[in-house]
Amino acid sequence: MTERFEVRRLEALGEHELDGLCDVLVDCVQGGDSVGFMLPMTRAKAEAFWRGVAASLARGERVLLAAFDPAGAIVGTAQVVFAQPENQPHRGDLAKMLVHRRARRRGVGAALLAACERAALEAGRSVLVLDTASPDAERLYARGGWQLCGRIPGYALMPDGPLCATTIFFKSLPR
Repeated sequence: MTERFEVRRLEALGEHELDGLCDVLVDCVQGGDSVGFMLPMTRAKAEAFWRGVAASLARGERVLLAAFDPAGAIVGTAQVVFAQPENQPHRGDLAKMLVHRRARRRGVGAALLAACERAALEAGRSVLVLDTASPDAERLYARGGWQLCGRIPGYALMPDGPLCATTIFFKSLPR
């Protein structure tokens, strides 16, 4: 089932955006998603992370996208990171693709993915890369035309401690 969600590019973070992004990040980590944080996941850790993202936005190092439900609540987010080594001006990294558990399987992830690809193209990028520890996300990326590179075992920790693998994908964007 696909619902109407509005995906918008965030140029800066006001209190509403910061609160919504924190809600999504905390929900994902508490739900067991391996997205760079360990339990206990606190609001303070989430807020510090998003304030760092805001500083990176101000430097033009990334694009931050958010999916809003019809009531105006943020239900998902994703980033394209452009800060790459000087020999990779054509590449971006898809990062922190997060969808609140209450909004999953409703088209939010696919809408965010498409918006990230458009943002990368607008910025002159021709290839995107990402890694994921989620089988559901792997299916989403494969449906979106992303190419599987491989799996790295023991890559990171799950929020509750055990090691997990990550799967690497890339997508060449049309010029």
